[in-house]
Amino acid sequence: MGRLVMLGMRVVAVVVLGLVVSPGESLTCTSQKFADKVYANCTDLPYLGAYLYWNYNASSATLSIAFLANPPQADGWVSWAINPSSTGMVGSQALLAYRPNSSIPIVKTYNISSYNFSSSGTKLSYDVSDLSSWFSDSTIMIFATWRLPEKTEKVNHVWQVGPVSQGVPGPHLLKRDNHLSGGVLELQPSSGSTDQNGTFPPAPAPAPQTGRGDFFSEISTQFVYHLLLASQYGRALRSG
Repeated sequence: MGRLVMLGMRVVAVVVLGLVVSPGESLTCTSQKFADKVYANCTDLPYLGAYLYWNYNASSATLSIAFLANPPQADGWVSWAINPSSTGMVGSQALLAYRPNSSIPIVKTYNISSYNFSSSGTKLSYDVSDLSSWFSDSTIMIFATWRLPEKTEKVNHVWQVGPVSQGVPGPHLLKRDNHLSGGVLELQPSSGSTDQNGTFPPAPAPAPQTGRGDFFSEISTQFVYHLLLASQYGRALRSG
């Protein structure tokens, strides 16, 4: 049986920006504008009421994203991830943000790559920079820039929301939308606003990176177990 590992890196950052919603419009990715950021592409993600904005520079293979979602409770968490091997949770390289003590959100990184709880890698499979987060009107926003392998045209992505208990992110619900919140993102779509619902084959994996470190103790074994369980159940739902 494989192994599941999660690692975490705490990042605290403040982004001075505003999210402007055009009056009289229903809430979509195109009706929401950032005061100091411009993204060429956006999509209303098909599950969990989330939105994704991105710019992709093919020459440098850098992907700048803004992910917006409402946690299930005021102090809950939201997460967006790239999975180099599938559209499921296991193997994903995740960014997770939540608000400890109702403060400005913090962002942590997780490499959900194996089933062994005793060890973990120290880095994601990708270099991630400009990592920050913000909170506005019940919405948590995650901002980041990913460096991808050269000539990348699409990536598997996964998004999720869940609760926080006693300051620790807990397992998300096992509802249908939670199981189906993954797909394939075309980095340079023909239209700026698209429905990325995972109808394409998985994107290729990046070159492996090495590195090991201590297990991230703040995330409970129960959380890891439920993530794995949800991923397996989601694949069963997709296969019918």
